[in-house]
Amino acid sequence: MTRSMQLSLRAGEKIFINGAVLQMDRRVNIKLLNDAAFLLESHVMQPSETTTPLRQLYFVVQTIIIEPRNELRATAMFWEMHATLVKAFHNEAIRAALVRIGKLVEDERAFEALRTIRGLFPDEDAVLGRGERAVTPAA
Repeated sequence: MTRSMQLSLRAGEKIFINGAVLQMDRRVNIKLLNDAAFLLESHVMQPSETTTPLRQLYFVVQTIIIEPRNELRATAMFWEMHATLVKAFHNEAIRAALVRIGKLVEDERAFEALRTIRGLFPDEDAVLGRGERAVTPAA
């Protein structure tokens, strides 16, 4: 089922749609009338921001969305990284989320996978000693 989606973009804001980068020169409302893979600029992570394993995973999933020509290679890289992270993290909440993320990518729901990964950043920071959020380590 195809649903339309209304997007409001500010002047200067970029949107990535099916591999194309569009920049708005003024405030604009866009209505997508069919399915399209897109990311708003505010959701795009720069390579310099990939400073942790989950941020690296986010970048790979982002690549699946915004670089359709590299989708197969990025998807293969995702599965390699995903398997490594599931083994590496001992925190059960993060591991359970990683399983959900794998299912989302498998079901071609990469945007939802990105949202789930972003939600894990505070927990990852705590595990890595970079944040204040309390995480209960797995026994």
